[in-house]
Amino acid sequence: MDSDKFKGRGSHIQPENRFLKRKEVFQFVEGLDMPKYEGRPVSKYFSDSVKNPLSKNDSPDLPLSFSINPYQGCEHGCIYCYARNSHTYWGFDAGLGFETNIVVKHNIVDKLKETFKKKGYQPTPIMLSGNTDCYQPAEKKFKLTRQILQTCLNYKHPVSLITKNSLVERDMDILVELAKLKLVHVYFSINHLDPGLKQVLEPRTATAEKKINLIGKFTDHGIPVGIMIAPIIPGINNNDILPILKLASQAGALRAGYTVVRLNGQLEEIFTEWLEREFPDRKEKVLHQIQSLHGGSVRDNDWGRRIKGEGPIAEVIRGIFQQGVKKYLDGRSMPEYDLSLFNPGNQLRLF
Repeated sequence: MDSDKFKGRGSHIQPENRFLKRKEVFQFVEGLDMPKYEGRPVSKYFSDSVKNPLSKNDSPDLPLSFSINPYQGCEHGCIYCYARNSHTYWGFDAGLGFETNIVVKHNIVDKLKETFKKKGYQPTPIMLSGNTDCYQPAEKKFKLTRQILQTCLNYKHPVSLITKNSLVERDMDILVELAKLKLVHVYFSINHLDPGLKQVLEPRTATAEKKINLIGKFTDHGIPVGIMIAPIIPGINNNDILPILKLASQAGALRAGYTVVRLNGQLEEIFTEWLEREFPDRKEKVLHQIQSLHGGSVRDNDWGRRIKGEGPIAEVIRGIFQQGVKKYLDGRSMPEYDLSLFNPGNQLRLF
């Protein structure tokens, strides 16, 4: 396989989409068929509309009530991304198709404003994004995330965001104003410190160094910042937990969390192919350690265990993380949101 052909992509395969009757077809405008890559894969964008801009979270092991996702699919190409499986519902594959076929929800900002204006609506912090990264490369072109943040500022609505991309710096002007009103929390996802690993693990994201620098810059401007070390993959990045916590703390981070990797659905095939390609000498060891986190399987749907794992390796990871938090982040916390400011009648002009 020509590795240069797939430079900048996490997955090099197209797993079969169980929702499609045919394995290989030409791609139509509607995005209902799986594309074949004869040359170097390029990103394509598909417009879609939404009825409800907010997704409700019913999982008791996730600390959020509602999320908003302006994009479906993600060009970052993170090989471990749990959102890959949901892309098959749209008629694409969870491998290269997830990274190259991006659905843009063009009316999501208007629908969000309609939601805020509904009689009886009660403000609760919304997360950008619960599924795919809101600052992936598509955002540079479509600017939906910026418009969502501006809408939250106009209506004085609390919002949090998590990203792996330095494009978030572009919107620091809005984030500063939200922070002054205690209406925003920003999280950076940092799960390793090795630039070489980044190129194959999450190829189109910002480097850890860049994200650490942005933590410092945001902190200097009064924007509260936390980090997520997610996911921790035993045998790949677990040795970076303490160094990440130390550097993030020195830059001004106020909070940290973590998850461990799980390989539900087609992720097992995609991740295994990646291990064979990038770390063949570690493949069996890494897979066995992931299995040990999840009751003997790389897959896990059990609430609680699926996020942090269980067993000896999970306990070691938990102990290292807790040790680092106590040493580097003790006494720090994110500020409480001010929900009293919400103003559904606000008609401030966007931009």
